[in-house]
Amino acid sequence: MFIRQLNYLIALDKHRHFGRAAEACHVSQPALSNGIRELERELGITIVRRNRSFQGITPEGERVIQWVRQMLTSLEGLRQEAGLIRSVPKGHLAIGVIPTAGHAASLLSAQYREILPQLSMEVAALSTPEILKRLKSQDIQLGMLYDRSVAGADYDVLPLFSERYVLVADAQASLPRQLGWAEVAELPLCLLSRDMQNRQTLDEQFRSAGAQPDVVLETNDMRMLLAECQSGRAFSILPLSALPTRHEGADLRVHPITPEITQDVCLIRLRREPQPALSEAAWQIAKGMDLEAALNEPLNRDAALNRGVA
Repeated sequence: MFIRQLNYLIALDKHRHFGRAAEACHVSQPALSNGIRELERELGITIVRRNRSFQGITPEGERVIQWVRQMLTSLEGLRQEAGLIRSVPKGHLAIGVIPTAGHAASLLSAQYREILPQLSMEVAALSTPEILKRLKSQDIQLGMLYDRSVAGADYDVLPLFSERYVLVADAQASLPRQLGWAEVAELPLCLLSRDMQNRQTLDEQFRSAGAQPDVVLETNDMRMLLAECQSGRAFSILPLSALPTRHEGADLRVHPITPEITQDVCLIRLRREPQPALSEAAWQIAKGMDLEAALNEPLNRDAALNRGVA
């Protein structure tokens, strides 16, 4: 079985005429017809009804064509992947990331290294203004930040995931199944410092709920927030993207808060044509990832635990 035979069959299915299908494949009509006959002999079934001309596809042939389409799609994906590896055999990729997206950045960088094993990487936690500044000076190639922070036509923007805010607590904490913002405000909270964008989002949400949060600790150090939660002395409100996938190994559990608030996080790069090969490869790899599912998995798992079904 050869790839050309599969392409012949797809062309014939499209044009329903041997001559036009052969023309589309840039071969003679006998070559196309003989190629399909060879495929039929190899599979042991009749795919095409024919007399002196095309009479239609048999029911068995229709099923074969479905498989052929899947095979050719997979083959094209393989070609694209190989093309990325050939075009970027090695290189250095620098990414600027807002601090709360560090875990998402680690998932993305792991995917980069898996597909491009000779790639060296630098991932820096930066403020939004610093990310934009370094992109313009080309000190970094990519930025991961809130999409509402990006304005103008200077950048390409790729949506990655919606940042979901959750309550982070010690795994042994006894909490109601449903938590609203007013109930959360009554808990001893350790939160990120007020100069951070997501803290400003939380303050707006508490004001909308008519609640004054009991903030016992403010810091810009994520490790300190998680340590406070782990100790059971306080609770925190953080994006899922800020938490390691196996956070339950640190005796932590996440709880949804209603109404849910989200912020969209995107990947950006300077807009230019053509893009450098490394930048384009990194962009296409990110486009093929489902970061949303990977980051939401802890919340789904912990919700099941809270319901007592896992």
